[in-house]
Amino acid sequence: MKRTIVTLTCLLVASLMTFASTKSLHQLQQEFVDLRFGMFIHYNIPTYAPEDWPDPDLPASAFNPKHLDCQQWAKAAKSAHMTYGCLTTKHHSGFCIWNTKTTDYNVMNSPLGRDVVREYVDAFRKEGLEVMLYYSILDTHHRLRPGMITRNKIEMIKAQLHELLTSYGPIKALIIDGWDAPWSRISYEDVPFPEIYAYIKSLQPECLVMDLNAAKYPREALFYTDIKSYEQGAGQKISTTENQLPALACLPLQQNWFWKESFPTDQLKSPQTLVNEMIIPYGKAHCNFILNVAPNRDGRMDRNAIEALQEIGRLWENDGHVADLPDSPLPIIVQANIAKRKPAESSWSYDYGIMDFANDDDFVTAWTSHPLVQNPFWMVDLQGRHPINMVTLTVPDAHVIQEYKLEYRNKETWHTIYEGHAKADEKVIIHRFPTAKADAVRVTVKKFQGVVNSCELGVSAVLEQYSSGILATGD
Repeated sequence: MKRTIVTLTCLLVASLMTFASTKSLHQLQQEFVDLRFGMFIHYNIPTYAPEDWPDPDLPASAFNPKHLDCQQWAKAAKSAHMTYGCLTTKHHSGFCIWNTKTTDYNVMNSPLGRDVVREYVDAFRKEGLEVMLYYSILDTHHRLRPGMITRNKIEMIKAQLHELLTSYGPIKALIIDGWDAPWSRISYEDVPFPEIYAYIKSLQPECLVMDLNAAKYPREALFYTDIKSYEQGAGQKISTTENQLPALACLPLQQNWFWKESFPTDQLKSPQTLVNEMIIPYGKAHCNFILNVAPNRDGRMDRNAIEALQEIGRLWENDGHVADLPDSPLPIIVQANIAKRKPAESSWSYDYGIMDFANDDDFVTAWTSHPLVQNPFWMVDLQGRHPINMVTLTVPDAHVIQEYKLEYRNKETWHTIYEGHAKADEKVIIHRFPTAKADAVRVTVKKFQGVVNSCELGVSAVLEQYSSGILATGD
C-alpha cells in the first residue's frame, strides 16, 4: 500500500531578510546553480593520517607539506572548466588551517607555518574562480561533541567563523558539516542553528549557508539550509526529473575524501561518467556538482587526478546558465520543536502507526489514520503554555489532504489558525501568525483522498517581526 506522508513540523525562520544585501536570496541561489561545477578540496590534518577521522590529539607537527601549491589546485580546477573551489578549513578533528587566534591547534604551529586558507583564496581568485569554505561543527580535538557543548564552545565557533568571514574577502558559500548528523549527534538545539545562521548573514549577507546533513528532511523544502545538499557517496540521490530547489551534489574523484597512499595508482571515477551522468543532467535539474580532489601529503594533486580533470575539460564546456530556478520559499530553520515527544492524541489509527509517531522527531515513522475515520485528527499536548507563531505542514502528495483545519488551544479554548483547502501542488505549507499562547496544537482533516499519515507535529516561535498571519496575539 502506497504510503502518503503528512508532516507537521515546528519551524523557526532565521532573520535572513533583516540583513542588508543588494541581491535577493533567489538571485544568489540562481548564481550558485549557474556555477555548475566546482572543486571540493579535502586537505587538512587527516591527509597525514591513515583515516579520514584521525586521532583527535594528533600533533600539529604532523601537518608537514614540503611543496604546498594552491596555484596547482586552481589551475587543475580551471582545466576542468570548474568555476569555484571549496576548502576544508577545519574538519572533524578540529585542526585549523588558517591563522586563527582561537586555538593553538592550527597550521601556524605546524612545520609549514603558513596560512593555507589565504594561499588557497589568493590562488583561486587569481584564476578567476569563486571561493567557498567548508567548516565542521563537530570538533573532536576541542571536545565539541555530544554531551559536551557549552556556551564557551559555541562562542569559539562564532569566533572562528568571524575570522573566516572577515579576513578573506567575499565568500560565495559556507558548507557546514558535522551538525545534526547521526554520526555527530550534535543537534540544531545543542548548537543553535538560527543563532549561527544569523551570525553568518550579519558578517556576509550574500554568503549562502548550507548544511551537508540537512538531507534527512523532506526534499521539498530548504530545511536548515539555503541550498539543498546531496552527498552521493552516502546514498543521497537527487531526482533529476523532480527537483525544484537550488541544490548541491558532491562526490570524491578518488575512493576517499582525504588522500591515501594508494591514490596515485588507484582507478579514479570515469571522467565520461562524471560528465554524462552528473555534471550535465544535474545542471538541468538546478543542481551544482562539486567534485572532491584530494591533495597529497606534499601539498600537491597527484598526476592521475590532474589528468582526469583535464579529460573532463576536453569532454565538457561550462556554458553557465542552464535553466531558471523556480521561486522557493525561505529556508526553514528550526530552533526547537516544543512538541517533540510530548503526549499525543489522535482519532482511530492503525496498530503500528499510533499517535506517538506523529511527534517522535523521526520523518520515517508516521501516525496513520484508519480509513474508516471520516474526519481524522491528531493533537499534541505541549504540557504548558508557550508562545507560538509558526506551524508548517509538509505533504509529499498534495492531493491526499484536500481540506483541513489547524488550531491551537489556550486555556481550554480552541482557536483557528487556518481552515480551508490545502494548497495545490505545494508539499510544504508554512503557517505564520502573530504570537499566541498555546498549550496544544491540533490538525483535523475535513476532506481527503487516500490514506492520511503524519510524520511530525511540531510547534515553534519566531521573532514577531518575521511572522505574519491571521491571529491576534493571545493572552
